[in-house]
Amino acid sequence: MHAKIKILIILVASVLLMPVNSLDAASPERYKPFVLAASNADKEFSVVVTETRNALKDAGFTVLGEYTPYADSFVKNAQVIVVTNPELKSIAKASYNGGFAAPWRIAVTETDEAVQVSYVNPEYLKHAYRLQGDVQKVSQSFEKTLGVKEHFGSKKGLSARKLKRYNYTIGMEKFHNVYLLAEHESHAKALETLEANLANNQHGLGKVYRLDLDDEVSVFGISRQGPDEKYRFMDDTFIMQTVDFKEHKGTAYLPYEIMVKGNQILALHMRFRMAVHYPDLSMMGKHSFMTLRPSPREIGWGFGEIAKAVKD
Repeated sequence: MHAKIKILIILVASVLLMPVNSLDAASPERYKPFVLAASNADKEFSVVVTETRNALKDAGFTVLGEYTPYADSFVKNAQVIVVTNPELKSIAKASYNGGFAAPWRIAVTETDEAVQVSYVNPEYLKHAYRLQGDVQKVSQSFEKTLGVKEHFGSKKGLSARKLKRYNYTIGMEKFHNVYLLAEHESHAKALETLEANLANNQHGLGKVYRLDLDDEVSVFGISRQGPDEKYRFMDDTFIMQTVDFKEHKGTAYLPYEIMVKGNQILALHMRFRMAVHYPDLSMMGKHSFMTLRPSPREIGWGFGEIAKAVKD
């Protein structure tokens, strides 16, 4: 017994006396959802948008679409540029529901202080979306093309282990708990239905882009600009001015994706997608999930409406 106690004391003492940097090295790496590429106080918004778009094209990215999510809102200006490249498409094809990560979101946001360029962190989404494959080349390409000032979106960050099984709290959805919006007789019919309803801007939902990964998987970027107060809980401006209140803006959360997979139309559940991009949001209070309590239901309903076949 005394020998066991002596060994325990030695082990505890060795940990307490271990250098701080040794403890840090042993701790798991943590990731944050967004990357701040640049923050320019002396450049005009339109100039930064053009420079960002051109830089992405020059780096071999294909621009799928662009989206101006807010008008006269809580930021001065915002533009989202959605791109892809061969590496992203290859990783998406190799991963379960990987199509949600084939389009990548880069944002230019003008605040009172500066024009921010930011994008979703590939290393973060690799673990959160359980992507199969190495995203390091994608990360390096964004870093070389746009730069890196800092990572943001979570004070402490999340480990790979936490992200791979992420849900905000007990009972809330994980990555695989998607909205199953509709099933059609074929992939072609599902695409035809979604295209028709988006063209009509049904319920304020429109198309930002469409990416066909193969003959059975297509991904759409969806703009959500509610036509009136009734639709506010699925409106991009209302949602983002609630959650995106800190200095560095997560505009690259937008636009939301809908995926046509075979004859099914799917979307990530908001209680997962919003939570994993904003993991530090409180449950209660002014800027909280409780403020948006009706949103997951309303988004599921709205997306379900545009996924339905229009009856003659």
